[in-house]
Amino acid sequence: MGEASGGSGVGGFLGSVGVGDLCGGTVVEVGRSRALVMLDGFAARPIGVVGTLDASWRVHFADAVAVGQRITAEVTAVDLDQERVWLSMAATENPELWAFLKRFRHGEVLTGTVAAIERFGVFVALDEGPDHPVYPGVGFITYPELSWRRYEDVSEVVAVGQRVACGFLQFDTWNGEARLSLRALQPDPFMVFADSVVAGQRLPGRVTKLVPFGVFAQVADGIEGLIHLRDLGGAPGAAPEDVVQVGDEIAVVVTDVDRERRRVNLARRPATS
Repeated sequence: MGEASGGSGVGGFLGSVGVGDLCGGTVVEVGRSRALVMLDGFAARPIGVVGTLDASWRVHFADAVAVGQRITAEVTAVDLDQERVWLSMAATENPELWAFLKRFRHGEVLTGTVAAIERFGVFVALDEGPDHPVYPGVGFITYPELSWRRYEDVSEVVAVGQRVACGFLQFDTWNGEARLSLRALQPDPFMVFADSVVAGQRLPGRVTKLVPFGVFAQVADGIEGLIHLRDLGGAPGAAPEDVVQVGDEIAVVVTDVDRERRRVNLARRPATS
């Protein structure tokens, strides 16, 4: 098949390729961010692409691909507009792990044991499936997904050796991981709070932070709202620190709860008014 067939040639070939298919080919060019592959069955030009993070989970990209190398890779995407077939060599390098991770759907509950805590997240050794060829666990939790609530140190939430149940978020094909969430299985305290209050409701608050445009006050466990400077009750032109200090107990009223943006707006009210 050559260029004489024009767009219909590549279009026909791309139409015969689907995500999940295995394709063979020869690497014809290696750049800093990708390798181009001449796919078997379409010799007109290289339309196969292996990204730097799809070559291998074991070795660096430069050591995983070379011009003239024969590869077998799984199709991860077919870009009809750019006439590209995106490939993963890692899928065929670790077929058992790839097949295991592909079967999960968002929201499924996976269980395991915390295997390691790193500065970028938490590794979880899953109860089922193969081990990871590189990392201490196939499951991975980023810090924001550990808890709905603020915490100073990860040790407040998990510890190595702890048993956990997590919600599955997605298959991270770049690292060969199951991205997980602890907080997905916990009630969202913001939504619980939003269901319990209405605009105009008075609440006790504690000032937690001063900012140029107002102050933040905690009104429930893990819930803070903003009191804009105009609603703080100070004299015209007064700065927040002229009116309240961090730690002050104040009376506030709920003016608005924005569920989509997860924001609570408050106004200060005298406790006796």
